Amino acid sequence: MKIKWTIAIILVVMVSNALADDDGEVLQRLKAKYPKTQFTSVQKSQFNGLFEIIMGKNVAYTDAAGDYFLFGHIMDMATQRDLTAERQKDLNKVDVGALPLDSAITFVQGRGSRALFVFSDPDCHYCKKLEPELAKLDNVTIHVFPYPLQGLHPDALNKAISVWCSPNQANAWRNLLINNIQPTAKLDCPNPLAKNLALGEKLNVVGTPTLMRGDGKQQAGALKASEIDYWLDSK
Repeated sequence: MKIKWTIAIILVVMVSNALADDDGEVLQRLKAKYPKTQFTSVQKSQFNGLFEIIMGKNVAYTDAAGDYFLFGHIMDMATQRDLTAERQKDLNKVDVGALPLDSAITFVQGRGSRALFVFSDPDCHYCKKLEPELAKLDNVTIHVFPYPLQGLHPDALNKAISVWCSPNQANAWRNLLINNIQPTAKLDCPNPLAKNLALGEKLNVVGTPTLMRGDGKQQAGALKASEIDYWLDSK
């Protein structure tokens, strides 16, 4: 199997080097050959002779002729970096400046100079593990978008609305997730829950908790406070 892959890659590189096209020519060739596929961009990859192709948020590689596609990860062995995974993270960046902060519950901790955006479900086990870690952070402004996944947690929507309708939303949210104190506010106030659900779907938020930092990069899961601190400062 390894021999077959090696031969295939050598053939791809030989064909690509023979054609020596630029990115624009390869893009036009791909669009002509595969009209039903949406190609976002094409550029030369780190691997000599291969072109990186972006299809929505998917990364693949092709020869200049567009006859062969390679789906997989390119590793920089000298640095042990997964270059394809890094590219995919870049593609999944969110324009946090466009997020509707009036749809979020905001916590300003310390000076609040760092920004963190969190999509969280009040009945999500990992969200409950994350919340006390978020409370430990300093020098951060946290915008929590209530994002109840009703298919998994049928009671989460009403809990999120009750938190939103509470006189002190921040206290009600943390009391619910950290202390399991159920909110008691009536479900009769204007709320952004439908808007948040549509926003999460648009941003492809498929699980909770999902965290986003100021440059739009994402992380998922119940991270420790120390891990979040490091991530926020590693831009």
